[in-house]
Amino acid sequence: MQELGRMIKKLCSKLFSRIVITGVLILIQAAWFWSLFTSLSSYAHWLNPLMIVLSVIMCAVLIRQDSTAPEFKISWMVLFMIMPVQGGLLYLLWGDKRPAFRLRKKLDWAYDRIRPLRRTDPAAQAMLERANPRAGRTAAYLRDFAAYPVYSGTNVKFYASGEAAFPDLLEALESAQKSILLEFFIISKGKMWDAVHDVLRRKAAQGVDVRMIYDDVGCATGLPAQYWKTLQVEGIQAVPFNPFVPLLNLVMNSRDHRKIVVVDGKTAFTGGFNLADEYINQKERFGYWCDTGVRLQGPAAWSFATIFLELWASQRPDDPGLDAYREEQPFPAEEPTIGLVQPYSDSPVDDENVSKNVYLDLITQAQETLWITTPYLILDNATMTALRLAAKRGVDVRIYTPGIPDKKMVYSVTRSFYHQLTCSYFEPLIRSGVKIYTFTPGFLHAKTWLVDGRIAVVGSINLDYRSLYLHFECAALLYGCAALADVGEFMMQLEKQSHLVELKECRTSAPGLMVSALLRLLAPLC
Repeated sequence: MQELGRMIKKLCSKLFSRIVITGVLILIQAAWFWSLFTSLSSYAHWLNPLMIVLSVIMCAVLIRQDSTAPEFKISWMVLFMIMPVQGGLLYLLWGDKRPAFRLRKKLDWAYDRIRPLRRTDPAAQAMLERANPRAGRTAAYLRDFAAYPVYSGTNVKFYASGEAAFPDLLEALESAQKSILLEFFIISKGKMWDAVHDVLRRKAAQGVDVRMIYDDVGCATGLPAQYWKTLQVEGIQAVPFNPFVPLLNLVMNSRDHRKIVVVDGKTAFTGGFNLADEYINQKERFGYWCDTGVRLQGPAAWSFATIFLELWASQRPDDPGLDAYREEQPFPAEEPTIGLVQPYSDSPVDDENVSKNVYLDLITQAQETLWITTPYLILDNATMTALRLAAKRGVDVRIYTPGIPDKKMVYSVTRSFYHQLTCSYFEPLIRSGVKIYTFTPGFLHAKTWLVDGRIAVVGSINLDYRSLYLHFECAALLYGCAALADVGEFMMQLEKQSHLVELKECRTSAPGLMVSALLRLLAPLC
C-alpha cells in the first residue's frame, strides 16, 4: 500500500505540475481560437475579403521590414499562401519577433539609465587597432552600435568544463565584500545550486548586496513557483524575468538566456553553464555534459555588472539601491595582462542583431582557422553563406556539435542538416570544405569560437534562431589573451573525442527529405 501511495503521489505531482497545467491551458486556448475561426465561417461572404485584405497588408509590412531575416519572411509567406484568410490575423497577433511594447519600453528606459555607468577605455581601443586593425573594427562596431567598449588590464581564465569552474565560482562568491550579481537561464535544486545558495544566504546576512535574476521558464522545472519570495525572506533580492503566463502571447518567447556572475564589480563569470547539477556532471542526463566558461578579473568585469543592472532596472525601476552602483569605478589589474577583453550582450528589444553581426564579422575576418562549438546548429542563409565562403577561400573551418541530444525536436532539426542530401545544412557545408564533428561521449553545450588563434568568443549564444533573434544573450570577446591557448587546447581535445561527419552520411530517403524541408521551414517560427 505504501508503494502504491508513493506511485499515486508521484503521478499526481506530475499531472498537476506547473508544466502540465500550463500546457493544458495553452491547448485550451488554441482550441478556442480554432473554434472561433470555424464559427466565423458563417460570415465568410463578407468577412473573408476583409481578412484577405488584412493578409495582403501584413504581407506588405513583412516585406518592408529590412531588419527581419529572409527566413522569417519566407516562413510567413508560406503561411499566407496556405491560410490566406487567417494568415494576416495570425501575423498581427504573433508575427512580431520583438517583445511586447510594454516590455520594450521598460528596457529602453533602463538602458538609458544604466549605460552611462559603463566606462570606456580609449587606450585599449587604440591598442587593439594598432595590434590588429581588422579586430579593432570589430571592437569599434560593438562600441559604437551596442555601447560595449573593449578593456585592458583584465585577467582571463578559461574553463573547459563546468566542474572546473565551480570551485573558483564558490571561492569568488565567498570573497564578496560589497555585492553579488547573478543572472541565469536555468537554476535547479541540487548540489550546485545548494552550495551557491548557502553562500548567498550567508553573504546576505553579512550585509552584502545580493541580487539575482532567473528566467521563469528556464527554471520552471527546477525551482518552485514564486521562488523569489523565498529568496527575499533570506535577504536575497530576486527577480523572475518575464514570468510565464499560460497565454498565447508572443512576449513569452523572449527569454533571459544569459549566464552572469559578478562579485564586487571586480570579478565576473560567464559561459554556457547554468546552476544545475548536469552542468558539473553531478547528474547524468545526456552522457558527459561538455561546457565552457571564463572568469574575468579587472575592469571588464564591471561591464558585465552593467549588463545585469540594465535588466534589473527594467524590472525594479524604483529600486533605490541602484544609486549605490553609480559610485563603482573600474580598477587596474594587480599585474599587467596580455590581451584585451570586450564583454557584450544582445537583446531582442532593439533592431541591432548584435550576436549575429559579431559572428558574421568573425567569419569574414578569419584568415587561417575558424573553430566553433555549438549545441544547436540552425543556420540562416547569411551565416550559412559566410561559413561556406570562408572554407572555400582556404580557412580551416571546423564545427563541433553534440553527439547526444538534450532536446529531441531541436536535435531532429539539427540532424536533418546532415541526414539529407539535397536540403541539409551539413551537406553543402561539407562540400564547401567545412569539417563537422559530433561529440560522441555526450552533450556538447559549449558556445565557443576561436578565430586564427587570436580571437575567441565565450558566452551563452547558440547558433540558432532563438539565440540570435529572440533571447537575451551575453558573451566575452577575447583579443590576444593568454587564455586563447587554453581555448585551442580544449578544442583539440574535443576533436579527439568526436566523430568526423563524412559526406556519405548525409544521404537519406525521400520522406526524410520532406521532413527536413518542413522542419527548416518551421524553424524560424519556433
